Amino acid sequence: MSDQRVSGTVKWFNDSKGYGFIERDGGNEPDVFVHHSAIQGDGFKSLQEGQKVTMDVTQGQKGPQAENVAPA
Repeated sequence: MSDQRVSGTVKWFNDSKGYGFIERDGGNEPDVFVHHSAIQGDGFKSLQEGQKVTMDVTQGQKGPQAENVAPA
C-alpha cells in the first residue's frame, strides 16, 4: 500500500487469541487487522482498547494488516 507510517486507535485486542483491530485516524478506511507478532517490543505483546499507535499497513490475505506497530 504505502511506505508511510499510519496513525490509529486500537478498537479491540484479545490477549488470549493474540489479535485485534485498529481503526485508522480519519475513519474513512477499513479497520486494520493486528497480530501480536506485529507489535514492536520485548516480552508479552499486547495492546489496550483506545491506545494510540503508529503502524505500517500492508495488504494481507483478508484485507489491511498492521506491521511494525508501536505506541504513538
